[in-house]
Amino acid sequence: QVQLVESGGGLVQAGGSLRLSCAASERTFIRSDMAWFRQAPGKEREFVAGIYWNGGRTVYVDSVKGRFTISSDNAKNTVYLQMNSLKPEDTAVYYCNRDPPMSDYWGQGTQVTVSS
Repeated sequence: QVQLVESGGGLVQAGGSLRLSCAASERTFIRSDMAWFRQAPGKEREFVAGIYWNGGRTVYVDSVKGRFTISSDNAKNTVYLQMNSLKPEDTAVYYCNRDPPMSDYWGQGTQVTVSS
């Protein structure tokens, strides 16, 4: 079964940047439609950014447009989320998965905490 491992989270001040990585255990897996999701304390998990058509199209939730960039590297079986101009409201656990997500592929996620 494919495993997705998220990394790159941490504690950062507002206005700072982080780059998240999502490594797949199986080659070619990330050539599927992939997305990043996040879940803040007390809230439901929400879509953040998606990459489709093997990288030909990207989609973002309005709250991160212009600040976050999703990309993929097929040679490394990895999907990235570059996050700039971070805000306290970006604080959450970030996960990657296919889009639409499949329950078997949720990983541990990576915690992002943005201090004001």
